[in-house]
Amino acid sequence: MAHSPSAQRLGPDGPLASRLPGFVARPAQQQMAARIEAVLADRSTCIVESGTGTGKTLAYLVPALLSGKKVLISTGTRNLQDQLYQRDLPLVRAALGVPVSTALLKGRPNYLCLARLDRAEAEGRFGGRRADATLARIRRWAGTTTSGDIAELGDVAEDSELWPLVTSTSDNCLGSQCGHYGDCHVNRARRDALAADVVVVNHHLFFADLALREEGFGQLLPGVEALIFDEAHQLPEIASGFFGTALGSQQLLALCRDAVAEERKEHSAVSGLQEAAQRLEKSVADLRLAFGAGVRRGPWSAAAGREGLPAAVAQLRARLGEVTGVLEAASARGAGLSNCLYRALDFGGRLEALTGNPPPDFVSWFETTVRGFVLRLTPLAVAPLFRRYLEADRKAWIFTSATLAIDHSFAHFRDELGLEEAEAEQWDSPFDYAHQTLLYLPPGLPPPTAPVYTERVLEAVLPVIEASRGRTFVLFTSHRALKLAAATFESRCPFPLLVQGSAPRARLLERFRTAGNAVLLGTGSFWEGVDVRGEALSTVIIDKLPFAAPDDPVMHARGEALERDGRSAFMELLLPEAVIALKQGAGRLIRDASDRGVLVLCDPRLLEKGYGKIFLASLPPMPRTRVLDDVQRFFAKGSGPVPGPA
Repeated sequence: MAHSPSAQRLGPDGPLASRLPGFVARPAQQQMAARIEAVLADRSTCIVESGTGTGKTLAYLVPALLSGKKVLISTGTRNLQDQLYQRDLPLVRAALGVPVSTALLKGRPNYLCLARLDRAEAEGRFGGRRADATLARIRRWAGTTTSGDIAELGDVAEDSELWPLVTSTSDNCLGSQCGHYGDCHVNRARRDALAADVVVVNHHLFFADLALREEGFGQLLPGVEALIFDEAHQLPEIASGFFGTALGSQQLLALCRDAVAEERKEHSAVSGLQEAAQRLEKSVADLRLAFGAGVRRGPWSAAAGREGLPAAVAQLRARLGEVTGVLEAASARGAGLSNCLYRALDFGGRLEALTGNPPPDFVSWFETTVRGFVLRLTPLAVAPLFRRYLEADRKAWIFTSATLAIDHSFAHFRDELGLEEAEAEQWDSPFDYAHQTLLYLPPGLPPPTAPVYTERVLEAVLPVIEASRGRTFVLFTSHRALKLAAATFESRCPFPLLVQGSAPRARLLERFRTAGNAVLLGTGSFWEGVDVRGEALSTVIIDKLPFAAPDDPVMHARGEALERDGRSAFMELLLPEAVIALKQGAGRLIRDASDRGVLVLCDPRLLEKGYGKIFLASLPPMPRTRVLDDVQRFFAKGSGPVPGPA
């Protein structure tokens, strides 16, 4: 390490120490940087787990910028992508003084589409005065933006119903036939990426590019010499989606809307398109009804025998065929109609594949929302598919995250992506967990299968929240438990209560930080990617071990495949996935060297089942207790004023 330029620059006398506010030289960070430097030079493959506080972002940015290679960095989320590109990269580049060009590339729906903006305006009022005012704001911004990245327009909500109307997808993009092709923001972003030394993308875009390349439609991302994946634990699940096939009700309804709008624009004089589109819309609604009420998911084989569902599928197939036939007659009248024909043909092929017998090594399944559905065909394993890209040409591949190992073993992650030959290293967090944390395992809880389990958990954690004076994340493994907790805490929690779903995620987190004594109830996305430093978050409570839901058809099919091979689905699939998820949730607690906090794990299986030891061994070395008084004493020793109850 002593001769590593990257490690030296991350040392106490290096340029980052003098340029970056609050920089502290960390041996683990220097060692990781030296290792990545060697991987970049050798064009080899490496898996790196870097514990919270190691500083893994700098540990890979410094060698990447010094390497002289064209490097692609892929992140788990768009938020992390923006942070990396707009904050971290400029700071490191300036500190190192290297003339490295950078570019940010996102998926198509993240960029304003000028053609669809024109069409939305031409269609006139469609959502009331507020929507019209928002559309006018987007038009004003369109005249000044150089990137077209919709993240720039922060005063329009991420989930605004207008964004899908003024952005494009791979389905509805007109490509070179578009009148705005020359000033297309997506094309400009791609050109910038082709010319840059370091390109920042996200995992969804990376795999979308692989999928398009596989199908022969071209290459979105530039060829690179090295790839670095941050938050790499997300890769297997994201890859499963892109290596499979899907078709949803929203895609079919969007086809209907676009076909009618393009016909009105082009005045094709081909009769019957609007009527055919309306019949297709009705058949989409009928298929949703045939699935039954409620939100659910399951294998297609289980749904296919449901009364009324085969007939609904046949009707959908016929109505889609009608729309396709009319579009064949109209497609010559305009690029938009031609694009709609291509989509209709593509959707027809997908529908046949998704509702027939799945090919070997794939599972067909469905999921329903309140008003819609998605049909999916997912590979049982992505390793054989991903390995082809690893072996295609010699590049450096670096996979890093704070949560890749299970009891210090990388076997599960290796197996999932076909990385059996990759070297792996683990650097533990430098934080002093022995003095900064306490792990509390509440006594006396029933098995998680007990009908009263969630009620008993809430009774057990209320005294902890009181001792913590709020300042708590309560993370649940199901929405049902979340709703029960929200109803219970509404009258019994004396602190500001924030509930997932009551506001956008970013707004809830901002309220949590600002309040200083809030209790946030969350599931799903709140288990990872959330960084709250300081006393505002002093307790993380997890209701039960995050095993996959019993109705997860992909996990069930993968488990069956393992069992057929004489292997253990529990030990090789369900347990490793749950350990990684638990590590992510627990990782929300300590984010800085000065943080203190209590982690509460409520599931009695941690101590009653043999596999509980694997979960505990995969967590940082925290002092453990089953005594509530110890929790109260831990917080009594804390310092700093905290707001009182609400």
